[in-house]
Amino acid sequence: MPQFLIAYVRGINRLSRWIGLAVMYSIFLMMGILLYSSVSKAFFIPPIWSMELAQFVMVAYFLLGGAYSLRANAHVRMDLLYGTWTRRQRTLVDTVTVLCLIAYLVLLLWGGISSTSYALEYGERSYSAWRPYMAPIKIIMCIGILLTLLQAVAILITDIASLRGVEIDDAGEQGGDAPS
Repeated sequence: MPQFLIAYVRGINRLSRWIGLAVMYSIFLMMGILLYSSVSKAFFIPPIWSMELAQFVMVAYFLLGGAYSLRANAHVRMDLLYGTWTRRQRTLVDTVTVLCLIAYLVLLLWGGISSTSYALEYGERSYSAWRPYMAPIKIIMCIGILLTLLQAVAILITDIASLRGVEIDDAGEQGGDAPS
């Protein structure tokens, strides 16, 4: 495999791991927002922004963590047949499915960019009482989709290399979350 492809895979794997580990702590932010909302609702006047902000944090958590989950091979898989196949058969099926994933992510990113440009151009706001601007969460959405797309391409390169008999590792990176 060309060195630039190996460097790409290693770089994207590191980026996905770093962002995933950083974003995973946003769950505590969401929990804090929801706890504040619950306490406020029980004893005071509930804030109009808390539930929607918690939803935005959850969207960011989910989308920015997608590349990390993909890299760690942590997505749900139907192992009925997959577990009985040889490593080469699994890699062939993974190559086909990652191509489908890449096509889906390209379309999703295209729609996300279109929606984000609309939100930026027209100052789109939510229809809730709080009425926050939608552009920031849509920008985060596009970044998360792009990161997942880059990770899917890295997995495709890794699968093709594996089919050719070349194994691409993470060059001494610690942690047990590398794809198997």
